[in-house]
Amino acid sequence: MIDFKNVSVTFDSQPILIDVSLHVHRAEFVSLVGETGVGKTTLLRLIYFDVLPDEGTVTVGEFNSLTIRKKEIPMLRRTIGIVFQDFKLLEDRNVFDNVAFVLEVTSAKRGEIGKRVLRVLADVGLSHKRNNMPDELSGGELQRVVIARSLVNEPLVLLADEPTGHLDPSTSMEILHLLKSINARGTAVILATHNYDLVRKSGSRIVQIKEGRVAEVESL
Repeated sequence: MIDFKNVSVTFDSQPILIDVSLHVHRAEFVSLVGETGVGKTTLLRLIYFDVLPDEGTVTVGEFNSLTIRKKEIPMLRRTIGIVFQDFKLLEDRNVFDNVAFVLEVTSAKRGEIGKRVLRVLADVGLSHKRNNMPDELSGGELQRVVIARSLVNEPLVLLADEPTGHLDPSTSMEILHLLKSINARGTAVILATHNYDLVRKSGSRIVQIKEGRVAEVESL
């Protein structure tokens, strides 16, 4: 489903990723680990074509970095859910409207929007918080809203970029269990984190980035 072939990326003459080859299967759970600044976020940005390779190719489903046209990128991104560390919620909208916004910008029908938003809020355990504003939620609840928002388009893959970075260990485990349950229903998940303890408990395939290169890791 996702395929990197000999991908290299350089920013300001500084190599970030070097000759990366990686394949992620449909409905797979992959933990992408490495220290802060090693290129985890860059690798995720390559998947939704926010960054294009300087060398090599990235293929996501039917889309290829060498041949994709600019007008096709929004189509690609509708197949991908993205969870950011810093939430990026709209502070002037409640939980329901934050999740619904994703569908509104794609011109989904109003009746369909309501059904899908309520379904994903139930999936992440936040139905009872649908009318709350972001500033009324805990850190773990905020991250659940972000996950619900990323799922409402029914993506093939969920990219989670340091989703537990600001959370305590107990809440981090709750988010991990939620990601695992999402994966069990058939959505591929790529979890990027520097939290090695979390990865040890994920039971997932582990890929490590170190000095710009990617390698499979048997255990940490």
